[in-house]
Amino acid sequence: MDKIIWVKVAMIVFAALGVILFILGIQRLWRRRVLAGSLEGLVGLLLLAIAALMAAISINLYTYDRLTHESKIAEITFREIGPQHFGAIVFFKNNTKILDLRGDEWQIDARVLKWHALALLIGFDTLYRLDRLSGRYRDIARERTGPRTVHSLSEEQGLDLWMISRRYARWIPLVDALYGSATYMPMVDGASYTVSVSSTGLLTRPSNDIARKAVGEWR
Repeated sequence: MDKIIWVKVAMIVFAALGVILFILGIQRLWRRRVLAGSLEGLVGLLLLAIAALMAAISINLYTYDRLTHESKIAEITFREIGPQHFGAIVFFKNNTKILDLRGDEWQIDARVLKWHALALLIGFDTLYRLDRLSGRYRDIARERTGPRTVHSLSEEQGLDLWMISRRYARWIPLVDALYGSATYMPMVDGASYTVSVSSTGLLTRPSNDIARKAVGEWR
């Protein structure tokens, strides 16, 4: 956000100088000093126009930052127990879970509330509710016959803003969409991944060399 702060500072400086010069120009015109008054007035208007341009740039940069804003919600590390069998350590903001997963890949699902751009501009962040973590097999035949592992990540704690927004979405004009989002990556011994949420849904990125290598080979 540093770039926005500097744009705002420049905008304030240009606007202040523009107002001062414009007022001085009006005063000189009132005293019938036409040339000097016109020049100062025009320079003042030019500075105000530059300040308005700075304001437009600031709004554009802020909107871009809000639309591309990501929030880290979990870190997942895997330890191999056996063939296609892994232990997943899931680090959340407030707690940690150790879960058993079967398969070659892991998948995390969430429910996401997306705001309209105006709400993002105001400062609303994407609402989400993690739903489940599951293992999946790369081979479809194995997916049909292999042992399935699915774990709930949803916890009922206090006021559920996602559920309220879903239930009363028609009465909340700033709500753009409610949808499910999922992402999956390969499971490898020692691999770690970061899970984030943005206005477009869930995002997963490898966070160590083992995971990056696994993703490179997996693709």
